[in-house]
Amino acid sequence: MTPMKEDYLKMIFELGGVSGKVSNKQLALSLDIAAASVTEMINKLVEERLVSHTPYAGISLTKSGRKAAEELVRKHRLWECFLFQKLGYTLATVHQEAEKLEHSSSDHMIDALDAFLDHPGHCPHGGAIPDQAGNYEVGSRTTLDEVADGTKIRLARFVDNHDLLDYLESLNFSIEQTYTIKSHAPFEGPLTLAKADGSTVDVSFKAANNIFVDKL
Repeated sequence: MTPMKEDYLKMIFELGGVSGKVSNKQLALSLDIAAASVTEMINKLVEERLVSHTPYAGISLTKSGRKAAEELVRKHRLWECFLFQKLGYTLATVHQEAEKLEHSSSDHMIDALDAFLDHPGHCPHGGAIPDQAGNYEVGSRTTLDEVADGTKIRLARFVDNHDLLDYLESLNFSIEQTYTIKSHAPFEGPLTLAKADGSTVDVSFKAANNIFVDKL
């Protein structure tokens, strides 16, 4: 499915937060589309004053773009919590259902859902959920591929992408797990992570770009 304007706003928010800049390459990797398609949509979002783009520096949300992204993210992640906690959806299956529900939910319904869920601070894959006043915790901005060999890390957040979450579920990855970075294969090869029991797991370079971690 071709990403829509809303998908770009949410992904820029996920990757760069309220003030960070993201690159065309990061968006292309996370949305799984060609770089040329990213450039075309970013130009449209610049025209609508939802993002700003500085060549060679990156893309960031404007004030109006940030507000729109926060509203979309709040709706989407609250529905993910509901589906995951109350209906037994898996980490890999909540995204597509939440995508449909967010577009048909009024602000009143979302506030009621938030209260019903006892105001969760994070969605099942670790993303922060803005509260009714727009406040939220700023999460990790360090991706797994950026961490040096020998570093112990904790999985903090996964980018909200169905294929990624499906892949991570196949590896039995979940938020709060800890690993030690054993090695980075050259030429964008996989990363090897070591568990506490000495066993290892390989993670693709593409996935590692979409996994945010805390260094321990």
